[in-house]
Amino acid sequence: MKIIAFGATNSRHSINKQLAAYAANLVEGAEVELLDINEFEMPLFSEDREKELGQPQLAKDFYAKLGSADAIVISFAEHNGSYTAAYKNLFDWTSRIDMKVFQGKPMVLLATSPGPGGASSVLAAAVNSMPFFGGELKVQLSLPSFYDNFDMESGTVRAGEWDDKLKSLMANLK
Repeated sequence: MKIIAFGATNSRHSINKQLAAYAANLVEGAEVELLDINEFEMPLFSEDREKELGQPQLAKDFYAKLGSADAIVISFAEHNGSYTAAYKNLFDWTSRIDMKVFQGKPMVLLATSPGPGGASSVLAAAVNSMPFFGGELKVQLSLPSFYDNFDMESGTVRAGEWDDKLKSLMANLK
């Protein structure tokens, strides 16, 4: 099984990228490819730019990466209760190639933040929209208080309730 995983943010030190990597690597025997959405940075989407530029190669490359996966793991950072601008822009460009961006792939949707809300607002938005964009939602989890529940040194969720829950949920992806 090949899993594409990424944090839906352009932060170089993204806690969401760390969570996505940890979760994807819980699937035994899976080949995990961790994407950095900074590698797919494009001009701000608009219909005018699309007429001018067509479909950027980076959007096509991102779409192809998603298509190469057997499953996709995304952990969403929350900016003011919504998607990050970097993710939303990448998503908007890619959706112009095919509205079914996620191509019927099984999806694991995660979110975390330093606070007790765990980026649950953006996760709810992603969960509700996923069926419209070709994602088959298998698992969702909001991890609150990231720095209390994630061991930065080992790159793992601390043993206990959250780790057990995530491991159990990820077992459903097989």
